[in-house]
This record gives sequence, C-alpha cells and structure tokens, in this order.
Amino acid sequence: MDLSTLWLFVGPPVVGGVIGYFTNDIAIKMLFRPYRAVYIGRRRIPFTPGLIPRNQERLAKRISDTIMGSLLTPEELQNLARRLLQTERVQAAILWLLKLSIEQLQESKEQKTAKILGSILRDLFGQSLPRLLKVVARQEEFLEDQLNHIFDQVILEFQLSEEQAEKLSEWLIEIVIPPDVLRQTLIDFLTDRNIQVIDEGFREKTSGTYWVVANLFGVRNTLTRLRTFCLDEKENSNAVLAELTFSLGVKQRFKEWLQNLSLQNLPVATVRQLRKTMRDSVRHYLQDRGSDVLQGLSQSVDWENVASVVLNRLQNSEAVLSSLDLVSEELALILERYLEKDLEKIVAQAIPILNIDQVITDRVKATSPADLEAAINGIVRSELQAIVNLGGILGLIIGALQSVSLMIR
Repeated sequence: MDLSTLWLFVGPPVVGGVIGYFTNDIAIKMLFRPYRAVYIGRRRIPFTPGLIPRNQERLAKRISDTIMGSLLTPEELQNLARRLLQTERVQAAILWLLKLSIEQLQESKEQKTAKILGSILRDLFGQSLPRLLKVVARQEEFLEDQLNHIFDQVILEFQLSEEQAEKLSEWLIEIVIPPDVLRQTLIDFLTDRNIQVIDEGFREKTSGTYWVVANLFGVRNTLTRLRTFCLDEKENSNAVLAELTFSLGVKQRFKEWLQNLSLQNLPVATVRQLRKTMRDSVRHYLQDRGSDVLQGLSQSVDWENVASVVLNRLQNSEAVLSSLDLVSEELALILERYLEKDLEKIVAQAIPILNIDQVITDRVKATSPADLEAAINGIVRSELQAIVNLGGILGLIIGALQSVSLMIR
C-alpha cells in the first residue's frame, strides 16, 4: 500500500478529530469572545461581541429572576433569618456590642461621653428631681417609713458616751456659761423689782426662825450688795464664780446629766409626738426648700468630673462585666419573642427595601466579560474541556467511519 492510499484511509479520522476538537473550542470561546463588537467600516462583524457579552443585560435579569424565584423566596429568607437569628447567635452579637461599647468609652470619645452624661446628670438633679420632689413631698406618707425608722433606730437610741459627755460639759462651762457670762446674767437678773419680789416673798412665806431673820434682816440688802459686787469687782466676782463652779462640781453634774439624757426616758406619748413632729418638719422643709437645696447642690457640683468617675467605675466594675451575659441573654430572648411574632412581616418589608434582585442584576451587568469568563471557567473548566475533547473524539470517530466505508467500497 503506497503513501497516498494510506493517507486516504488515515486522513479522514485525523482531519475529523482536529476539526471536531478545534470547532468545539472555538464555539466555547465564542460564548465570551470577542469582548467587544468588531466593525469593518460601519458594519459590525457577525458574532461580535461574544454571545454572553452581547446578552449580558438579559442574562443578568434571568439570573436575578431565577435566584429570587427559586432560591431566595420569602420562605427561604425567613428560614435564613431564623437560622441567623438563633438565640445563641443573637446573644453573642449583643454581648459583643455591649463589650465594644464599654471599650469605646476608653478611647478618645470618653471626654465627649463624659460631657453628655454630665449634662444629663445636671438636668436630672438640677431640674427634674427638684420638680418631682416638690410634688411628691405633698403626700402625707412621703418618707414616713424611712423617717420613722431613722427616729426609732438612731435618734431614740442615741445616747452620749462618757467622752462625749465630758467634752460637751467642758464646752458648756468654758464657752456657753463661763464666769463672766454668769456674772452678767446675775446682774441682769438682780434688778430692783426682782430683788423686791424676792424679799417680799421671802418675808411672807417663811416661818419660825427663818421668819425672824427674814423680817429683821431681809434679803434686799444682801442681794443689792451682791449686784454691786458683781458690777464693781468684775475680776473678783468672776474668780468667785469660777471657784464656786469648781467647788460645786457643776462640770461633773453636767457630764452625768448629759450621759443620762435619752429620749427613751420620756413618756411614750411624748416620743410619738416628737416622731410625728420630726416627720412633718422634714416633709415641710423638703416641700418648701428641698428644690432650692437640690438646685444649689447641682450648681456646686462638677458634673463632668462626676460623669468621668462614673464612667471609669463602670469600665472597671466587676458587677457590670459580670452582668453583661445576663443582659445579653435577656435581650436575645426579648428579640426572639418579637421575631416569632413578626418575622414574616419584617421579611416582607425588608425584601423591597433590600432590592436584592436589582443588586444581583447590577452586579452581573457591572462584571466585565473577562471576569465573567474567568468566573465561569473557574467553575466548569473541566466540563468545558471535556466538551472540547468530546468534539475531537466525535470527529475522530466520524473520520474513522468514513475510512471504514472507503475500505468496504
């Protein structure tokens, strides 16, 4: 068999395989290429641009309709939302947000946050709380239990200690009623009229030996001389009074009296009246002057500094950090109950707002043909290559059948 006869039988399978392989390869490439239309003069060459670039807008619309009609249906979006909004996931998200908020306070915005919180505290204590106190203080039972408790547990059981009684008695002797004050009080008391009244009373109400002394000598001259002595001899009279105070043990008597001083020794009716009087006095004071006191206190306080202290305390508070888990869990449960009730309505309202179909369409339209080709090839590269190989195999088989037909002939 010569070479021409051999090529007559071998040529058709080879040529058929080559044609089938490259025809399929060209057909697949023509799906994407050329990326733009090619013109000769003003006439566009057929099959340019490629099939997919030429119909990219319509392809984007079909992809969007397919996804929204079959994949992202409202029911599927609800199921997706339920899976995403499980209690554990929501709790973790809320906990993360709470921790992030606390950390945010430590950054550069801390001063701004402190300023805002300071304004809130200033308004609360300087405006809102005084108005509320003025209204609440009008109620008869306002702070009744608290004031009664204070009276019963503090005031009623209050009693001076030995050291306190001693200090207070020293203060009374040295500051309140020193000898000079006693002398001046004695002078003021021993007026002519008072001396006359004392003398007449002493004469009338005495009997026996005292009557004889009172009527023969009387006390007028004695009291008048005592007043004259206090007026003329200040230093001597002060010394005498100081000596009398020491000799009579006035300081010790004051000390014992103060130690024994207690409201528990008073009658029950008197104690009850004192408690009621104290309660009414406090209520009337808060009603009349409480708002002024709070406003004055608010003006004297540096609320920004207080807010900074509060924020720093919150940032480092173990109680706050330990309660974040509980707070996030409670918020997650509240959100879960709300979603169980209104999830379908929320999803129905969210779909038009999200406009997912338009997003998909715009995204596909905005993708360049080269990127679209690379994406599709990345997904079905082996399948496309199998089509090319299949074209070559089919061409080879058809050429082989032709060679067999020639051999039979």
